[in-house]
Amino acid sequence: MSVFPVFARPVDHLADLLTPLFHGSAAAAAIVVFTALVRLLVHPLSRAAARGARARAALRPRIAALRARHAEDPERLRRAVLDLHAEERVSPLSGVLPGLLQLPAFFLLYHLFSSPSAGGTGQGPLGHRLLAAPLGGRWSDALAHGGVFGPAGLVYLALLSLVAAVAAVTCRRTRQRMANDPAAAAPAGSEGLPGLGAVGRVMPFLSFLTLVTVAVVPLAAALYIVTSTTWSALERAALYP
Repeated sequence: MSVFPVFARPVDHLADLLTPLFHGSAAAAAIVVFTALVRLLVHPLSRAAARGARARAALRPRIAALRARHAEDPERLRRAVLDLHAEERVSPLSGVLPGLLQLPAFFLLYHLFSSPSAGGTGQGPLGHRLLAAPLGGRWSDALAHGGVFGPAGLVYLALLSLVAAVAAVTCRRTRQRMANDPAAAAPAGSEGLPGLGAVGRVMPFLSFLTLVTVAVVPLAAALYIVTSTTWSALERAALYP
Protein backbone atom coordinates (compact mmCIF):
# COMPACT_ATOMS: atom_id res chain seq x y z
CA MET A 1 0.00 0.00 0.00
CA SER A 2 1.40 3.41 -0.98
CA VAL A 3 2.40 5.77 1.83
CA PHE A 4 1.58 8.86 -0.20
CA PRO A 5 -2.17 8.89 0.56
CA VAL A 6 -1.19 9.02 4.25
CA PHE A 7 0.57 12.33 3.54
CA ALA A 8 -2.11 13.52 1.11
CA ARG A 9 -4.98 13.22 3.59
CA PRO A 10 -3.62 15.76 6.12
CA VAL A 11 -2.99 18.21 3.27
CA ASP A 12 -6.56 17.71 2.04
CA HIS A 13 -7.95 18.20 5.55
CA LEU A 14 -5.87 21.34 6.06
CA ALA A 15 -7.08 22.67 2.72
CA ASP A 16 -10.69 22.13 3.79
CA LEU A 17 -10.05 24.01 7.04
CA LEU A 18 -8.29 26.87 5.26
CA THR A 19 -10.82 27.26 2.45
CA PRO A 20 -12.88 29.96 4.27
CA LEU A 21 -9.72 32.08 4.56
CA PHE A 22 -7.87 31.32 1.31
CA HIS A 23 -10.68 30.13 -1.00
CA GLY A 24 -9.16 28.83 -4.26
CA SER A 25 -5.62 29.02 -2.83
CA ALA A 26 -6.46 26.85 0.19
CA ALA A 27 -4.45 23.87 -1.10
CA ALA A 28 -1.39 26.10 -1.54
CA ALA A 29 -1.83 27.42 2.01
CA ALA A 30 -2.19 23.83 3.25
CA ILE A 31 1.14 22.89 1.67
CA VAL A 32 2.82 25.81 3.46
CA VAL A 33 1.24 24.93 6.82
CA PHE A 34 1.95 21.21 6.48
CA THR A 35 5.60 21.84 5.57
CA ALA A 36 5.95 24.15 8.57
CA LEU A 37 4.47 21.47 10.83
CA VAL A 38 6.96 18.90 9.58
CA ARG A 39 9.84 21.32 10.19
CA LEU A 40 8.46 21.98 13.67
CA LEU A 41 8.56 18.24 14.41
CA VAL A 42 12.25 18.00 13.47
CA HIS A 43 13.17 21.26 15.23
CA PRO A 44 14.47 19.41 18.34
CA LEU A 45 17.08 17.77 16.09
CA SER A 46 18.18 21.19 14.87
CA ARG A 47 18.50 22.40 18.46
CA ALA A 48 20.64 19.35 19.23
CA ALA A 49 22.80 20.14 16.19
CA ALA A 50 23.28 23.70 17.47
CA ARG A 51 24.38 22.39 20.87
CA GLY A 52 26.80 20.06 19.11
CA ALA A 53 28.20 22.96 17.08
CA ARG A 54 28.85 24.96 20.25
CA ALA A 55 30.55 21.95 21.85
CA ARG A 56 32.77 21.48 18.80
CA ALA A 57 33.61 25.19 18.83
CA ALA A 58 34.82 24.85 22.43
CA LEU A 59 37.22 22.11 21.29
CA ARG A 60 38.77 24.09 18.43
CA PRO A 61 41.75 25.45 20.41
CA ARG A 62 42.66 21.92 21.44
CA ILE A 63 42.17 20.66 17.88
CA ALA A 64 44.44 23.47 16.63
CA ALA A 65 47.10 22.29 19.08
CA LEU A 66 46.72 18.73 17.82
CA ARG A 67 46.98 19.96 14.23
CA ALA A 68 50.25 21.73 15.03
CA ARG A 69 51.59 18.68 16.87
CA HIS A 70 50.74 16.18 14.12
CA ALA A 71 51.18 18.40 11.07
CA GLU A 72 53.29 15.79 9.32
CA ASP A 73 51.03 12.82 10.08
CA PRO A 74 47.41 13.32 8.86
CA GLU A 75 46.33 9.83 9.94
CA ARG A 76 47.60 10.33 13.47
CA LEU A 77 45.90 13.73 13.54
CA ARG A 78 42.61 12.16 12.48
CA ARG A 79 42.83 9.54 15.25
CA ALA A 80 43.75 12.17 17.84
CA VAL A 81 40.77 14.33 16.89
CA LEU A 82 38.41 11.35 17.10
CA ASP A 83 39.85 10.42 20.51
CA LEU A 84 39.31 13.99 21.71
CA HIS A 85 35.67 13.92 20.59
CA ALA A 86 35.17 10.59 22.37
CA GLU A 87 36.85 11.88 25.54
CA GLU A 88 34.64 14.98 25.66
CA ARG A 89 31.52 13.05 24.52
CA VAL A 90 31.06 15.31 21.52
CA SER A 91 29.71 13.61 18.42
CA PRO A 92 31.34 14.90 15.21
CA LEU A 93 28.15 13.85 13.38
CA SER A 94 25.71 15.86 15.51
CA GLY A 95 25.45 18.52 12.81
CA VAL A 96 24.86 15.96 10.05
CA LEU A 97 22.25 13.66 11.58
CA PRO A 98 19.34 16.18 11.63
CA GLY A 99 19.62 16.69 7.89
CA LEU A 100 19.89 12.95 7.24
CA LEU A 101 16.88 12.18 9.42
CA GLN A 102 14.84 14.84 7.63
CA LEU A 103 15.53 13.37 4.19
CA PRO A 104 12.81 10.64 4.26
CA ALA A 105 10.08 13.12 5.24
CA PHE A 106 11.34 15.67 2.72
CA PHE A 107 11.42 13.04 -0.04
CA LEU A 108 7.84 12.00 0.68
CA LEU A 109 6.65 15.60 0.80
CA TYR A 110 8.46 16.51 -2.39
CA HIS A 111 7.06 13.49 -4.23
CA LEU A 112 3.58 14.23 -2.98
CA PHE A 113 3.80 17.85 -4.08
CA SER A 114 5.29 17.11 -7.49
CA SER A 115 3.43 13.97 -8.64
CA PRO A 116 -0.11 14.32 -10.05
CA SER A 117 -1.13 10.88 -8.76
CA ALA A 118 0.88 10.59 -5.55
CA GLY A 119 -2.06 11.46 -3.40
CA GLY A 120 -4.09 8.62 -4.81
CA THR A 121 -6.80 10.96 -6.12
CA GLY A 122 -5.47 11.42 -9.64
CA GLN A 123 -4.73 15.08 -8.98
CA GLY A 124 -3.46 15.48 -5.43
CA PRO A 125 -2.45 19.05 -4.55
CA LEU A 126 -1.56 19.73 -8.19
CA GLY A 127 -5.19 20.11 -9.23
CA HIS A 128 -5.44 23.44 -7.35
CA ARG A 129 -4.03 26.94 -7.73
CA LEU A 130 -2.10 29.65 -5.96
CA LEU A 131 -3.96 32.74 -7.14
CA ALA A 132 -3.65 32.52 -10.95
CA ALA A 133 -0.90 29.88 -11.04
CA PRO A 134 -1.74 26.12 -11.16
CA LEU A 135 0.08 24.14 -8.50
CA GLY A 136 0.96 21.57 -11.14
CA GLY A 137 2.49 24.17 -13.46
CA ARG A 138 6.07 25.36 -13.78
CA TRP A 139 7.66 28.77 -14.31
CA SER A 140 8.20 27.90 -17.98
CA ASP A 141 4.42 27.43 -18.34
CA ALA A 142 3.79 30.84 -16.78
CA LEU A 143 6.33 32.47 -19.10
CA ALA A 144 4.67 30.82 -22.12
CA HIS A 145 1.21 32.04 -21.08
CA GLY A 146 1.42 35.69 -20.15
CA GLY A 147 5.15 36.19 -19.62
CA VAL A 148 6.99 37.41 -16.53
CA PHE A 149 4.32 39.97 -15.65
CA GLY A 150 1.31 37.85 -16.54
CA PRO A 151 -1.07 36.68 -13.78
CA ALA A 152 0.80 33.40 -13.20
CA GLY A 153 4.17 34.99 -13.87
CA LEU A 154 3.67 37.46 -11.03
CA VAL A 155 3.14 34.57 -8.60
CA TYR A 156 6.50 33.10 -9.58
CA LEU A 157 8.11 36.54 -9.49
CA ALA A 158 6.98 36.96 -5.89
CA LEU A 159 8.25 33.49 -4.91
CA LEU A 160 11.60 33.96 -6.66
CA SER A 161 12.01 37.37 -5.01
CA LEU A 162 11.38 35.80 -1.60
CA VAL A 163 13.86 33.00 -2.31
CA ALA A 164 16.48 35.50 -3.52
CA ALA A 165 16.04 37.60 -0.38
CA VAL A 166 16.35 34.55 1.90
CA ALA A 167 19.40 33.31 -0.05
CA ALA A 168 21.06 36.74 0.19
CA VAL A 169 20.52 36.91 3.95
CA THR A 170 21.77 33.33 4.39
CA CYS A 171 24.83 34.02 2.25
CA ARG A 172 25.67 37.19 4.19
CA ARG A 173 25.24 35.51 7.57
CA THR A 174 27.38 32.54 6.50
CA ARG A 175 30.17 34.82 5.23
CA GLN A 176 30.09 36.87 8.45
CA ARG A 177 30.21 33.72 10.55
CA MET A 178 33.15 32.39 8.53
CA ALA A 179 34.97 35.74 8.81
CA ASN A 180 34.54 35.75 12.59
CA ASP A 181 35.34 32.06 12.92
CA PRO A 182 37.18 30.55 9.91
CA ALA A 183 36.91 27.07 11.46
CA ALA A 184 33.13 27.30 11.08
CA ALA A 185 33.57 26.82 7.34
CA ALA A 186 34.56 23.19 7.86
CA PRO A 187 31.67 20.70 7.61
CA ALA A 188 30.70 18.94 10.83
CA GLY A 189 33.00 16.06 11.62
CA SER A 190 35.77 17.27 9.26
CA GLU A 191 38.11 18.68 11.89
CA GLY A 192 41.62 17.52 11.21
CA LEU A 193 40.97 16.70 7.56
CA PRO A 194 42.94 18.66 4.93
CA GLY A 195 41.79 20.04 1.59
CA LEU A 196 38.42 21.48 2.63
CA GLY A 197 39.19 25.18 2.09
CA ALA A 198 37.49 25.25 -1.32
CA VAL A 199 34.30 23.84 0.20
CA GLY A 200 34.26 26.66 2.74
CA ARG A 201 34.70 29.31 0.07
CA VAL A 202 31.80 28.01 -2.01
CA MET A 203 29.47 27.24 0.91
CA PRO A 204 27.94 30.74 1.35
CA PHE A 205 26.72 30.79 -2.25
CA LEU A 206 25.02 27.39 -2.24
CA SER A 207 21.83 28.99 -0.91
CA PHE A 208 21.25 30.58 -4.33
CA LEU A 209 20.80 27.13 -5.90
CA THR A 210 17.29 27.21 -4.45
CA LEU A 211 16.41 29.77 -7.12
CA VAL A 212 17.15 27.24 -9.85
CA THR A 213 15.13 24.54 -8.10
CA VAL A 214 12.07 26.77 -7.62
CA ALA A 215 12.25 27.77 -11.28
CA VAL A 216 12.08 24.21 -12.64
CA VAL A 217 9.87 22.17 -10.26
CA PRO A 218 6.05 22.25 -10.15
CA LEU A 219 4.65 25.16 -8.14
CA ALA A 220 3.39 22.83 -5.39
CA ALA A 221 6.92 21.53 -4.87
CA ALA A 222 8.28 25.07 -5.09
CA LEU A 223 5.99 26.13 -2.23
CA TYR A 224 7.36 23.29 -0.12
CA ILE A 225 10.96 24.32 -0.95
CA VAL A 226 10.34 28.01 -0.31
CA THR A 227 8.65 27.29 3.03
CA SER A 228 11.38 24.90 4.16
CA THR A 229 14.18 27.24 3.06
CA THR A 230 12.63 30.22 4.83
CA TRP A 231 12.13 28.13 7.96
CA SER A 232 15.79 27.07 7.83
CA ALA A 233 16.95 30.69 7.57
CA LEU A 234 14.81 31.78 10.53
CA GLU A 235 15.82 28.73 12.54
CA ARG A 236 19.54 29.32 11.98
CA ALA A 237 19.16 32.98 12.90
CA ALA A 238 17.62 31.91 16.21
CA LEU A 239 20.00 29.03 16.97
CA TYR A 240 23.22 30.60 15.67
CA PRO A 241 22.98 34.31 16.68
